[in-house]
Amino acid sequence: MLACITKSLAAEAWLEDYARYVKREAIKYNVPGYAFVYYQQGETPKVYVFGRTHKGGEYIDGDTVFRLASVSKSFTSLLMAKLVQQEKMRWDMPISELIPEIPFTGKGMDKLQLKHIVSQSSGFMPNAYDNLIEADYSLERVLQQLAVLEPLCAPGDCYTYQNAMFGAIAYYLGLQNTSYHRQLDEQVFTPLGMTTASAGKAALMASDSWARPHIAIARDKWREGMVESNYYRFSPAAGVNASIKDMTIYLQAMLGEFPTVVPPELIEDITTPVVKTSREVYRRGWRQHLNSAYYGKGWRIYDFDGKTLNYHSGWVKGYRADVAFSPDYKAGYVMLMNAESNMINSTTAEFWERYFKQADEKRAAEAKTATVAP
Repeated sequence: MLACITKSLAAEAWLEDYARYVKREAIKYNVPGYAFVYYQQGETPKVYVFGRTHKGGEYIDGDTVFRLASVSKSFTSLLMAKLVQQEKMRWDMPISELIPEIPFTGKGMDKLQLKHIVSQSSGFMPNAYDNLIEADYSLERVLQQLAVLEPLCAPGDCYTYQNAMFGAIAYYLGLQNTSYHRQLDEQVFTPLGMTTASAGKAALMASDSWARPHIAIARDKWREGMVESNYYRFSPAAGVNASIKDMTIYLQAMLGEFPTVVPPELIEDITTPVVKTSREVYRRGWRQHLNSAYYGKGWRIYDFDGKTLNYHSGWVKGYRADVAFSPDYKAGYVMLMNAESNMINSTTAEFWERYFKQADEKRAAEAKTATVAP
């Protein structure tokens, strides 16, 4: 019994050490607040919180809602996969069917399909017309600008990260007398019991507890800002909100624990590599670990020191977010922040470095014990 207790304490020591490291980093960079969770299948989720929603505000807890920014794309991919499975949409739906009123005239755009949008292989220049989104142009106006843009490559031939193209999904659902918000709630949030999760600015601000955005004004200095509407108009790209408690449920779903809501074949579909993202292997804080990087459907797929890691990050004015899970090790991690600090780049990579190290050591010890057992 004593040996089991000692082993358990040793197993938790790495996590507590990591949590102290993250807190030190947050203090060093003056981050106003964060929440992160580590979940190992079969174990109780470990949630850590720090700071306040804003100056003079309440302390952040497991129910505090943050903006997820581009982590929203992973929810969009899951929603699309569910609607495809229900035969309400198709991965090969052409852009002419998604946006029938706005003809896309660029070379090869008659071949542009839903699967290309979700897999970031539309062919348009990276981040095309994000500047128009940030200038508060309407959904229709941005899509009209995209419609006459000449692509860099044919759909499916190259990786070109987009936000504006995801507006086509919101546009199409609107034509069906529904909305992205409603479908996400009916298909994902409600069946999974994600009670604080939502899409849209009004939903964020109506939350019982929500973290205010903090915008960089100088190195490691922040000011509380206003929640902007611009990217919420493109909610499939960056309009989802959630607490760390609900993101834990999301991790559990992506690890296959709610198969009636998120069937395993859907998880496999959206996390299967589609297009290579060569520059990703050089990203700061991660480069020493990444052997290859791809984009699937709303998820990045990394070879992290020889292990498969499904990952997505998010960054919108005043917020950062990271989500990742290891399908082979049945573990997941989410970090949410109410500031734009680059701290999250290193802390997430550091988590997975430490996690895989202790997990491999644990596996090796168990294998040795099994070998010598009578």
